[in-house]
Amino acid sequence: MGSGIMTEENAEEEEMLKWAKGYAKKQGWTLNTDEKQRGTVIRGLVRNKKKFGRPYCPCRIRSGDEEKDIAIECPCVYHKDEVTKEGHCHCNLYYKTA
Repeated sequence: MGSGIMTEENAEEEEMLKWAKGYAKKQGWTLNTDEKQRGTVIRGLVRNKKKFGRPYCPCRIRSGDEEKDIAIECPCVYHKDEVTKEGHCHCNLYYKTA
């Protein structure tokens, strides 16, 4: 993204990041402040959305059964418990606000 040229991929990543920030804010959380790690997760979500039609968590393994895999669509069914208990979700995207 350093070139200043906005590609379709960059635009999709920006849109996903905007969505994730909005979601985190609604929950009273923040996103990972480590740009590299956050970017890796965001890129994974975009890649999965393009490849499978849904932003599946890039840190979890899809079963291939769409009905089961809906549980790992970001935000996955596990993330709230993980943030509550561990301070962040499995992917290290969402963090409890200090």
